[in-house]
Amino acid sequence: MMMLDWTRRAACLDQDPELFFPISMEGPSQSQVEEAKAVCRGCPVREPCLAYALSTRQAYGVWGGTDPEQRRELSPTAARRPETVPAQPLRGDR
Repeated sequence: MMMLDWTRRAACLDQDPELFFPISMEGPSQSQVEEAKAVCRGCPVREPCLAYALSTRQAYGVWGGTDPEQRRELSPTAARRPETVPAQPLRGDR
């Protein structure tokens, strides 16, 4: 079981949770994403929040000041993902 004691000190504790889970990460919702990230910038538990999001593969929302795309880039599996290489035709194929 993961210890979540850090959540009691989170800057977002008194914020509306919907701020951190916008409908989209683009378009008009981008200002909401930026507002959520601004709350995270001043948070004393930003690092454990981000670590939690990465370890539990949170696919939605702003966690530890990151959006889902940023977390995908930070994911340990992203670093190990092999490059895509075009397939070679089988012998005899024309």
